[in-house]
Amino acid sequence: MTVSPKSIASLAIVALSIFASRGEIQSAELPNIVLILVDDMGYGDPGCFNPDSKIPTPNIDSLAAEGMRFTDAHASGPLCHMSRYGLMTGRYPFRINVGRWPKQALIDPDEVTLPSLLRNAGYRTAMVGKWHVGFNEDGYDKPLPGGPVDRGFDSFFGIRASTDIPPYFYIRDRMAVAPPSDSIDANQSEGWSPIQGAFWRAGGIALGLELKNVLPKFTDEACQVIESHAGRDDPLMLYVAYPAPHTPWLPSEAFLGKSGAGMYGDFAMMVDAMIGKILKQLDAANMTDETLVIFTSDNGPVWYETDVERFGHDSSGGLRGMKADAWECGHRMPMIVRWPGTVAAGSVSDKTISFVDFLATADELTGSKVYQQQDKTDVGPDSFSFLGELTGKPSTAPQRPSLVLQSGKGLMTIRRGDWKLIDGDGSGGFSDRGGKGKPKNPKGQLYNLAEDLGETNNLVDQHPKLVESLRDELAAIKRAPRSRDLNDAAKP
Repeated sequence: MTVSPKSIASLAIVALSIFASRGEIQSAELPNIVLILVDDMGYGDPGCFNPDSKIPTPNIDSLAAEGMRFTDAHASGPLCHMSRYGLMTGRYPFRINVGRWPKQALIDPDEVTLPSLLRNAGYRTAMVGKWHVGFNEDGYDKPLPGGPVDRGFDSFFGIRASTDIPPYFYIRDRMAVAPPSDSIDANQSEGWSPIQGAFWRAGGIALGLELKNVLPKFTDEACQVIESHAGRDDPLMLYVAYPAPHTPWLPSEAFLGKSGAGMYGDFAMMVDAMIGKILKQLDAANMTDETLVIFTSDNGPVWYETDVERFGHDSSGGLRGMKADAWECGHRMPMIVRWPGTVAAGSVSDKTISFVDFLATADELTGSKVYQQQDKTDVGPDSFSFLGELTGKPSTAPQRPSLVLQSGKGLMTIRRGDWKLIDGDGSGGFSDRGGKGKPKNPKGQLYNLAEDLGETNNLVDQHPKLVESLRDELAAIKRAPRSRDLNDAAKP
């Protein structure tokens, strides 16, 4: 049979049309994404991660019942700004000076971020809540550049950092809603450590702003974003960064005394209720079935052994340490993904992932293939996709071979499989205050997490070759500008 050139051309046009229509369908079927990041909530706080929790969390638990619970998910770092920087950029936070955040934007102007990648893929991107990755500040009566709307978000309503770090004021896009022209005295709570309870620092505050109203205000804003998106054709990416249950612990009257974990537990209950309002708004907007919801926390809790003894509630869920630590409680986070029709309800994943992996996962989800562009070699240098874990389908993206973290005090950690090396003594974080938690062995710490998740048995003397190998890999990752290309095993 002979096929004429005209017929071949017609077939080519038909094929291209089919290919294009398939692409359009795929683009139209991209899920909405609602990323809910809470603040300082421990692995053992949600009931779905700790059946002995004294804090009722019915809304978080419902996400776990309808989605996938991750048992080995890690913040980019065990402090707020470290965690959020890695989440936004796919870059390990130890690669830059994150300590400059109070006056300078941590993310470079031309850096590809999670929201900028999604916006380029057709998403409407919105952020509500706590930024804590820095603005280029030059007074609060002037624009605040370098923040969310300059780093990939179409809109922003929130605060610059935590609700215990002044000045306290709301920001809409680049401008203060009202400058912090008033002042507020410092506050602490009896019966708690100096950094617990209704603790906040003295400083500037906007007229009329009440710290107790910040959490519900952000919930209302997030719900308005969802309501405004109902019926639109473009997908929504909404990042809700709650500054709670971080201090100050300010539960409203409806939650006072309702948990079994004091004012902290009451405030965590309130956070769960706010999440419930967002989920109900998705229902009301008929967006639930088309929305991928991610819930997690930015780092571990401030919860001492004396608190465990007093309330019978272990915020760490059996992990060692607390916020800022290299030990697991500092950075192993409760994480849940609900994606109706794609993620199996009630499923559990033990895959080791990091917040820096969100960017590569979004890249694979959208088919953006930013990593394959030669002029984008600096994109998400430490990011590995976990999309295959969600879909149950084979992934062609590189997979994570190891995980590196830096504690709040600079102590480096590397994880490979079940093995974890902390390259120094103690926790490297808040647990070391007052000399607590420091082992006598000065050679570092090696733990087999499969057998010793509580990090009680230091095996550093028993496996010298493994320790040497882990230290070599850690040094190579620190030297290299990106860890994605270091290990051939990480490549498909």
